[in-house]
Amino acid sequence: MVNNWLNIIQHYLLPPTCILCGGAGIDSQDICLGCFNDLTRNMYCCYRCAESFETVNITPQLCGHCINQSPAFDETYAPFIHQGIIRHLIATLKFNRQYKNARLLGSLLVNHLKKTAEPPELIIPVPLHKLRYQERSFNQTIEIAKTVSRQLNIPIDTKSCIRYRNTPHQIDLPAKQRHKNIKNAFKIIKPIKAQHIAILDDVMTTGSTVNELARVLKKAGVARVDIWVCARA
Repeated sequence: MVNNWLNIIQHYLLPPTCILCGGAGIDSQDICLGCFNDLTRNMYCCYRCAESFETVNITPQLCGHCINQSPAFDETYAPFIHQGIIRHLIATLKFNRQYKNARLLGSLLVNHLKKTAEPPELIIPVPLHKLRYQERSFNQTIEIAKTVSRQLNIPIDTKSCIRYRNTPHQIDLPAKQRHKNIKNAFKIIKPIKAQHIAILDDVMTTGSTVNELARVLKKAGVARVDIWVCARA
């Protein structure tokens, strides 16, 4: 009851404002109806890796890649395509430290997850290597995860798994090289008791990073690993 009143007071004193155009926000989020409608949805996609299909599919289907070689993770939830507004929000969060973007991205992801996903026991944001973290001084994925964790009441675990190899940036590498680059980059340093975990990241391109992390988690005894990302490239 107290939290409800605090939310009402905050909404009255600081009404949500679209961080993209300055218009009035909707549903207590910092995005207006027009900008929200301009987001490119990932509506028809492979249920395992969220790769978009060119044709409309009504029933859950696998893409050719997942049929030929099943990834270590079980399902992927990616509500948007990595272009336009979503790409801008992710890029300015990551490179310009626009923390307000993390709150919006987290809320948009939560809206999708509430309708589609089975809640896991734990959320693990994709870890940064300690040297990369020192360069940036923050992990944008953890910032997004804070909002998701709070709104879904699911704990975050940033201690059990580390990125112990400082790999080159994936963005500059072709798909095949990404798999080799990320191999054995993660390590479990504390026992994980949860049987259902969601790996959270900002964007998924080839899936090499989350697949390697999922592989390590499965090897450690986790039964199910889902991928939660804001956008699919």
